[in-house]
Amino acid sequence: MTLSAIDEAITSRMSVRAFTSRPVDREVLMQILQVASRAPSGTNCQPWRVYVLQSASRDALVERVCAAHDAMRTDPALAATYAEEYDYYPQKWVSPYVDRRRENGWGLYGLLGIGKGDKDKMHLQHQRNYRFFDAPVGLMFTIDRVMGRGSLVDYGAFLQNIMVAARGHGLHTCPQAAWNGFSKIIMPHIGAGADEMLVCGMALGYADETAIVNSFHTPRVPVQDFTTWLD
Repeated sequence: MTLSAIDEAITSRMSVRAFTSRPVDREVLMQILQVASRAPSGTNCQPWRVYVLQSASRDALVERVCAAHDAMRTDPALAATYAEEYDYYPQKWVSPYVDRRRENGWGLYGLLGIGKGDKDKMHLQHQRNYRFFDAPVGLMFTIDRVMGRGSLVDYGAFLQNIMVAARGHGLHTCPQAAWNGFSKIIMPHIGAGADEMLVCGMALGYADETAIVNSFHTPRVPVQDFTTWLD
């Protein structure tokens, strides 16, 4: 079966962890966001709000969050200061999810030559999130606090649209929940109101095809393992 252009955009999407410095035209970003806004949402609420960081605004946020990340390593008690506003991950991991998480983590770290005891290297690799993996464009997504959990489902469709539309322009992305714990720094920086909650961040740009980290591709569970057919 031949893949359609849409299938190709979806299947070629991956979480890129190394980008080039090549800039992205604002017109392209506008088109991607316009296309993505066609995502469905309950009663057409369209609960998404997007902040685009480039150049000085991007660099300043990177500097501030990386400094906080370093400080938290020095003083683990600071973790309470940088708590996420909502549980992105489960508070208790169980199989098969914890198994997939471990496979993903050690697969990536193994590729990069980072062992279980390499805390310095782990810290630096984790901090790559807060540098947007060197992507020239950083996106922050917020939602009005008044909205219900169903709006996060709608938001997922919007985020996927951005990532797929980006592929149509030869761009790549990396959706990032890693930013969520630093919302106290991020929200004032982007000018978000007190009625907004950070959903996640995203790196966007042109992939560095020479970076070994971008050869890492996560597996997917076969359709028959997650589907029940009812006749």
